[in-house]
Amino acid sequence: MSILTLQQVSKTFQNYKAVDQISLTVPRGCIYGLLGPNGAGKTTTIRMITGITHPDSGDIFLGGNRVNKTIPSSIGYMPEERGLYKKMSVWDHLLYLARLKGLSVQKAKEELKFWIERLDMKSWYTKKVEELSKGMSQKAQFIASVIHKPDLLILDEPFSGLDPINTNLIKDEISRLRDMGTTILFSTHRMEQVEEICERMVLINKGKNVLEGDVEEIRKSHRQHLFELVSENDLPGRFPDEFHEIQRLGKKVRFNPEPHIQSADLLRYFLNEGIEVNAFREQFPSINDIFIETVEKSNQA
Repeated sequence: MSILTLQQVSKTFQNYKAVDQISLTVPRGCIYGLLGPNGAGKTTTIRMITGITHPDSGDIFLGGNRVNKTIPSSIGYMPEERGLYKKMSVWDHLLYLARLKGLSVQKAKEELKFWIERLDMKSWYTKKVEELSKGMSQKAQFIASVIHKPDLLILDEPFSGLDPINTNLIKDEISRLRDMGTTILFSTHRMEQVEEICERMVLINKGKNVLEGDVEEIRKSHRQHLFELVSENDLPGRFPDEFHEIQRLGKKVRFNPEPHIQSADLLRYFLNEGIEVNAFREQFPSINDIFIETVEKSNQA
């Protein structure tokens, strides 16, 4: 079942069409990547989903209900542009935001204590927001987005400003929330993060949906018949011409064989030749490669 559906959604600002008939479906309980180059329409799409702006045409449904011009309480939104009040203490500010989301004072304090402990902010929560480092400010913004336990959590560049340790901490929390049933809509420019944590994705370019689906299926659909062998021993000086060796580095070699040669044929040859195979795999293109290829094709259309 889907939690979020966009049907032929468009938005124009003066003479600029920011979003052009985008349609997509986000299943419940998954991490869904929203990708696109700068100016593609990602932020405008998010603002329409949250009710900050309203589409000129098309429909947006959240849990089967049409989104109106107010932010649904079932959404948590962490924008790329941070919006914390600098003169308030972290505790008071997050408590205030939790109350705006409908939590009672007691429940807000319970949740806030949980998250401060969870994200290792015990030495920071009494400080003013303006005293926070960029990473700590990022964690405070994350708490503000999840404290009311939203059904749909929208994260726009959530790892910006975080060191590797805190990046992994937030990644773990995203996975934990997903396991508890929260759906995460994840917008980023970092393609390696999409491969690492997203299950499905959509690629937007010039306001249009140009690629959408399961992340691994998208990678497989763009396969280029490339294989990599890593051996325990020295490799032969030459392989059969039809294997089309394209790169060799020490005991690692890559092939782009003739179309009729499959992975089992390659592996059978290696074993028959007495090559000690440490690793053998088909290499699929990265999401970054697919992103560049798809955007370039879209720009030429």
